[in-house]
Amino acid sequence: MPAESPRTPSRSRPRPAVELQRVTVNGVDLNVALAGEGPAVLLLHGFPHTWHLWTHVLDGLADRYRVIAPDLRGFGASARAASGYDAGTLAADAEALLDALGENSAAVIGIDAGTPPAFLLAMRRPDLVRQLVVMESLLGRLPGAEEFLANGAPWWFGFHSEPGLAESVLIGHEAEYIDWFLDAGTLGQGVEPAVRDVFVDAYTGTESLRCAFSYYRALPSSAQQIEEAVGATRLTVPTMAIGARPVGRALEQQLRPVADHVVGHIIEDCGHIIPLHRPDALLGLLEPFLATSTPAGT
Repeated sequence: MPAESPRTPSRSRPRPAVELQRVTVNGVDLNVALAGEGPAVLLLHGFPHTWHLWTHVLDGLADRYRVIAPDLRGFGASARAASGYDAGTLAADAEALLDALGENSAAVIGIDAGTPPAFLLAMRRPDLVRQLVVMESLLGRLPGAEEFLANGAPWWFGFHSEPGLAESVLIGHEAEYIDWFLDAGTLGQGVEPAVRDVFVDAYTGTESLRCAFSYYRALPSSAQQIEEAVGATRLTVPTMAIGARPVGRALEQQLRPVADHVVGHIIEDCGHIIPLHRPDALLGLLEPFLATSTPAGT
């Protein structure tokens, strides 16, 4: 299947009206994009993204769902919190956000850094999470990712994890650094200029970089939280794992031993930034999955 351009999704959809709100959760002001009406769908982005990662997914979902797309704490236009970048705290932020917006259930979709908090929220609050969709990430040290990690973790994990190093090296060169991730994450196709500029602006400056890299520095704590969660209970909500390049089926393989109902898909000819690289293919998987509350597969 040929790769579609990330700049021009093949479906012609009217652009939904997006409302931006400031919502205080757990003492942190989050910037939240809201669009559409209906059952809630919560979208959790990763690095180096903001809520704008979901630009073309909003187009496809807002005609039947209330789409809630925050900038995670410390990212984008949300407050630069001093701490709280572990998956457990980010999951608590998501839970508090849904409560603040008056939602008592939601489908939760996470990619990259948004996957571990989405997973923990579903583990902790299966009564709140109708369905879980996770993409292009790993869940701590859970078995199943050995092949993916055979040559070690990606190089930037170590670079980002060393306190103070990456932000001191990258000051003044943020655009070049973010562009590398955007190009690599779309197999060299990049992303549309307006979205690229939002991402670069969001990750420019020492504090913005510190917050972004704090997620990586919290990975050991996040991994421990995930292990404790799967040691105490199973993932019972209907779950879909979507892979592309480079993660592929590693996330699905991690989920299968701990989840009651999981289905996995690979989007071919697709880079890491699925919502911008192949939005139509992603929507083609999301729409039927979100339309049913029954288990999607075993």
